[in-house]
Amino acid sequence: MARGGKFAPALADVKEGFKLAQSALGGLISRMLQGPGEVKQVAAKLFNRLVAQARERVFYEKLGVPDTVDGRFDMVALHTFLIFQRLKGRGDRSAILAQALYDTLINDMEASLRQLGAGDVGVGKRIRVMTEALQGRINAYEKALAGSSMEIEGALRRNLYGTTEPETDAVRAVANYLRRAKDLSDTQPIDRIMRGVFDFPSLPSGGGSGPQQGYGID
Repeated sequence: MARGGKFAPALADVKEGFKLAQSALGGLISRMLQGPGEVKQVAAKLFNRLVAQARERVFYEKLGVPDTVDGRFDMVALHTFLIFQRLKGRGDRSAILAQALYDTLINDMEASLRQLGAGDVGVGKRIRVMTEALQGRINAYEKALAGSSMEIEGALRRNLYGTTEPETDAVRAVANYLRRAKDLSDTQPIDRIMRGVFDFPSLPSGGGSGPQQGYGID
């Protein structure tokens, strides 16, 4: 059949449809992946934000959180949980960002351990312990927040305060803070988080004295 016959318009439509599909697919991939560098930058921004909140002195000086490697790690784990739970089940873009945030946290812990002089074997063992601890805390807080205030306080005593004997009022204050943080997290638009913006609630009573100067393992 001669070119320009009755099938030519149909072929043109197919080609145009293919171009549109390519454009749509490219846009979808771009929105999902953003580019590895951009996702890492967003994850780093979120990580810096949560670490700054976890460093606030009120938790250590007023609310009985141990100012130790374990205590500071637990504060970071608590605030990491809040971002993870908001991203959970929110699509591929959120899953990719959550993984990047997790990787950023692990890389930070590894770098801190190496600064302390730990070798490859020691670092590997400690990272495994800390990743298991992180997952355990995420599960514990998620379950507790679905229950009563007493369940939240119990989860905090077993995890955040696992190496100390805190005052009842301190545990209640942090439990209230965690509940407020979860409620606030649930209202934050995913697209905003995808730009590296995440809000935490006002600090518990006694706050505002400034952040700790060291994170976790320093």
